[in-house]
Amino acid sequence: MSDAATTNRTMPDEPPTATLVPPVAGRPPARVSVTWAGDHRFDAGRAGGPTIRLDASATTGPSPVDGLISALGACVSVDIVDILAKRRTPVSALRIDVSGARANAVPASLTSVQLDVHVDGEGIERVHAERAVELAVTKYCSVRDSLRADIDVRWTVVINGAAPDDAANG
Repeated sequence: MSDAATTNRTMPDEPPTATLVPPVAGRPPARVSVTWAGDHRFDAGRAGGPTIRLDASATTGPSPVDGLISALGACVSVDIVDILAKRRTPVSALRIDVSGARANAVPASLTSVQLDVHVDGEGIERVHAERAVELAVTKYCSVRDSLRADIDVRWTVVINGAAPDDAANG
């Protein structure tokens, strides 16, 4: 069944039927091609565009799960940069260290994610940076919104090298 199909019930006693649902107006579908490159290596990307190497053995590229949490970190980063730029406090440097806890089961899916956000820039105030991260994670990041809702995503914010406790003591 395509991603444009859904299951509907017309009456409680009738079996479900597939009905095509028109796409919601907005962005076009995301489309990539994943090509096997031998062993557990795969190259992924848009047609005619750059590719990334995913390697389940993590020798020639990040593993697929590392790629997923990297995509989450990159998505959140874009929103943080944009939100702070709109406040006229542009970011001069940004790094997010992402850690994903995984289930001890098959599949070893993510159970929680920790984002440690390090943002530098002149005039960036803690309250605004923390709000930017909160909005990025809870409202704007399409990657986060695409993960299971029960995956707990938490974050810390370090501004110009000062963690929250440092700011209180400084």
